[in-house]
Amino acid sequence: MQPVPTYDDVAAAARRIEGHAHRTPVLTSATLDGQLGAKIFLKAENFQRMGAFKFRGAFNALSRFTDEQKKTGVLTFSSGNHAQAIALSAKLLGIAATIIMPQDAPAAKLAATKGYGGKVVTYDRYSEDRDEIGRRLRDETGATLIPPYDHPDIIAGQGTAAKELFDEVGELDALFVCLGGGGLLAGSALAAKALSPQCKVYGVEPEAGDDGRQSFRQGRIVRIATPKTIADGAQTQALGDLTFDIIRREVSDIVAVSDAALVETMRFFASRMKMLVEPTGCLGLAGARQSAGNLNGQRVGVIISGGNVDLDRFAKLVSGVV
Repeated sequence: MQPVPTYDDVAAAARRIEGHAHRTPVLTSATLDGQLGAKIFLKAENFQRMGAFKFRGAFNALSRFTDEQKKTGVLTFSSGNHAQAIALSAKLLGIAATIIMPQDAPAAKLAATKGYGGKVVTYDRYSEDRDEIGRRLRDETGATLIPPYDHPDIIAGQGTAAKELFDEVGELDALFVCLGGGGLLAGSALAAKALSPQCKVYGVEPEAGDDGRQSFRQGRIVRIATPKTIADGAQTQALGDLTFDIIRREVSDIVAVSDAALVETMRFFASRMKMLVEPTGCLGLAGARQSAGNLNGQRVGVIISGGNVDLDRFAKLVSGVV
């Protein structure tokens, strides 16, 4: 069993990635504040290197490799953003990277992963087990497997986004974070506990893939079939052991939002804030908007997780043509 990370690990990760990861901006919108009746602070990880928060955890994990691990390379599986993050981090650190990606991953994410130098192995996410493929390739190559979320260095690295948010704006009443496998949510919860103890942390996932909400309610990890949702970064089947352990202790609640709400949030970001945000990146704000009646007068943080979406796909979604 791997050690459960703490806030000290988040702080150490922040020092480790400094000068390599971008310190992304915190944005505000008077229109949004008026709609929600609260002061909203948006941590724009869509402006992070490779377009998503995932770079934080990937670089943190790979920067801790031994010389032997660097020689044998890194292996991972991902629908896209973690794939790009590992590929880019490996390129920067001189490490060979093999990435297992679903055949239907967004074309832009596949192209970017290959562009960063990652060797891509594709699979059918609805009929094949990526964990089994990963174990087989690990045994064949001797590469170190760094999963997308259930790893202490990944969780600690992702938590640096929330740490930066609290460092910049101070304590918050609530923080909304997208939820797939739980790396960002778990890391954010660790940062919130240390830097804003009264802050209520909420995970937000798509309605079609509410395994996290079910797990939170039942007090055990619930596994589901691969969900069909436009939020491809949250098409996970279950939380990780490490992420669930932190989430059940430190998170206030988990809410689920519809794909329609994600599209409406994409439209808001594009039309009012002039930003391209992928569907998964819209989960946090969609959750805050859904909870607006309970946020009156509060200081609320939202992490925008990423902006990697095919332009043609984006145009079809926001225009209602799917």
